[in-house]
Amino acid sequence: MNIEMMKESIPRLIQGIPETLILVGISLVVGFILAVAFAQMRLAGKRFLSWPARAYIYVFRSTPLLVQIYLIYYGSGQFRHLLQDMGLWPFFREAWCCAIAALALNTGAYTAEIIRGGIQSVPPGEIEAGRAVGMSPFTLFKRILFPVAIRQALPAYGNEIILMVKSSSLASTITILEITGIAKKIIAASYAPVEVFIIAGSIYLGINFIVTRMISYTEQRLSPQLHR
Repeated sequence: MNIEMMKESIPRLIQGIPETLILVGISLVVGFILAVAFAQMRLAGKRFLSWPARAYIYVFRSTPLLVQIYLIYYGSGQFRHLLQDMGLWPFFREAWCCAIAALALNTGAYTAEIIRGGIQSVPPGEIEAGRAVGMSPFTLFKRILFPVAIRQALPAYGNEIILMVKSSSLASTITILEITGIAKKIIAASYAPVEVFIIAGSIYLGINFIVTRMISYTEQRLSPQLHR
């Protein structure tokens, strides 16, 4: 094993960390907004709302993320004239934007089910108490349903964040130079895949270690009675 090669690759791979974190961060924010909307649609009890949400969640949970990235990045070119007419082509012609779209749509589908499960786990007594004091549906959601649902869903959502960090490596397949993209570039020049991927994997391991610590801290803050 070429230890010297591993040492030389560390600074270059570290340069990909900001790109990875930005990619994951934006995708999680956009995906979370989508997830809240689609979770509400699933729980609305009206078919014209719940069925489109079910279809979106089913499609993006049942197909590989890599296929979704390819379809958005390469497939959007098939509709270039339509996208130009809609003013969306400047977005879809950028690999970075396509990666964000694919990752956000994917995590949105998984997170929608996580949030739906969290909302359904809220004790009915708390909901009735909110209605008894005259809370509007929006106030009830903001003050009771959503905070309680987030506490219930946090462990599962923490796993989704970790999966997103790892899934961001697939963005390298459409020319984005995040950690894995830089690793592939180094390997193409050095022919040392094992050494380079060991370092790249260690960086992902370090990022996810920090993520798990942050999730654990948040869980303790939201539910201190469970961690005494």
